[in-house]
Amino acid sequence: MKIAFVTEAGVTQTLAVLVHEGRVFPGAGGDHDSATSGTLTRAMTASRFTGAPNSSLLVAAPSGLKADTVVLVGAGDSGKFDDLALETAAGAAYHAVKLSGAETLTLDLRHLSAEQAARAAFAVRLAAYRFARYRTKEKPEKIPSIQTVNIVTADVAAATAAFQPMDAVAEAVTFSRDLVAEPANVLYPAEFARRVKELERLGLTVEILGEKEMEKLGMHVLLGVGQGSVRESQLAVIQWNGGKPGDQPIAFVGKGVCFDTGGISIKPAQGMEDMIWDMGGAAAVAGLMHALAGRKARVNAVGVLGLVENMPDGNAQRPGDIVTSMSGQTVEIINTDAEGRLVLADALWYTQDRFKPKFMVDLATLTGAMIVALGLDYAGVFSNSDELADAILAAGPKVNENVWRMPLPPQYDKIMDSVNADVKNSAGRDGGSITAGLFLQRFTNGVPWAHIDIAPTAWVTKSTRPTVPDGPVGWGVRLLDRMVADKYEG
Repeated sequence: MKIAFVTEAGVTQTLAVLVHEGRVFPGAGGDHDSATSGTLTRAMTASRFTGAPNSSLLVAAPSGLKADTVVLVGAGDSGKFDDLALETAAGAAYHAVKLSGAETLTLDLRHLSAEQAARAAFAVRLAAYRFARYRTKEKPEKIPSIQTVNIVTADVAAATAAFQPMDAVAEAVTFSRDLVAEPANVLYPAEFARRVKELERLGLTVEILGEKEMEKLGMHVLLGVGQGSVRESQLAVIQWNGGKPGDQPIAFVGKGVCFDTGGISIKPAQGMEDMIWDMGGAAAVAGLMHALAGRKARVNAVGVLGLVENMPDGNAQRPGDIVTSMSGQTVEIINTDAEGRLVLADALWYTQDRFKPKFMVDLATLTGAMIVALGLDYAGVFSNSDELADAILAAGPKVNENVWRMPLPPQYDKIMDSVNADVKNSAGRDGGSITAGLFLQRFTNGVPWAHIDIAPTAWVTKSTRPTVPDGPVGWGVRLLDRMVADKYEG
């Protein structure tokens, strides 16, 4: 889909204009209503459309305009019209006409700033995401028809310049969503690593460690997760050096379980197909590094992805096994389905040991308990640093990726002690997300750290946001990119 900035609407198949609550036209909308001798106002009056957010009304062939159809798009309360409200409106405009058969959509935003015009283009890019790689018999009327989106703005050059970094983030979100959507027979650890390696075209440096290299490093906890799979485990190390040479990097670590059967502690069959997205944390970190490189962020950053497949063959790790981590700590395996924390344990230790980062943030679809605790619209944040946690929490509302800070009570830490080893990998259901976080904390070596459990948010089945179609969300890319931009660049 082509996105262009133009100075006037001209002749178009579909023309979209904003309407605030109370059926109030801002800027250009009033001009278009006048050109139709009030047809647009009469259409609203005869309908239930009031200008509420994420709503639209189609008016066919109004006389006086060079458009086959006008789309009235709800922009909500004019006093609360911020970036997210604009994104919602632009996304809703796209969805209102995407299956109409029209190939061109023109969104008239000449009354808004050039940066707001760019924001609308960014929203349309996110809204238009669709993973259709494996559809071979789809009916033509089910395939979006919009090929070109024109954004009307008073300053094309300024809008184009403002859009460039936003477009880089949209591209990164798309990359992350594609990774999460891929089936596990296509996206296994080595293929994931290969796709990440291709990001070197953006100026990133990517190293891929295989099982032999990880064995030498003593990463037996990570390797234990993948030992039941015929697919070799991988560790992808991504570096972006956009800051001053020698400046301490910031670091992000992702859980990349490309498929999770639960191992010997096998999951129930119902819903197991969803475990293709158990690598959502690694996809988010890969997407973040894509975004930082794409917009040339002024920061030194590291992304480390632990990529494994958890399968239950005759060589699989067993409950009761004791394995030694890269840190030297021994871990008793209580439940082989508590595997993501094992992957992260060695990846976190490797990251702090090699890069000495300013902080580490890990992302993981770690626990079903997080969904029980927070539902499906919040990710849980656990941290040993108030400063880092506050930076994450501040970024969330700005990009509509909701986070909630959870506790790490010291009195719960002893629950993770093992009778036969230094620590066990599971303490059962009670406080399951908290004890998982406490397990991870033992492998941070005191470095400022935050763990974000994205089990509730990595995938959506009934999306209420126009910019997030059903399926893979790419959750975390925008959150962490915004956090970096706000707090750690320059």
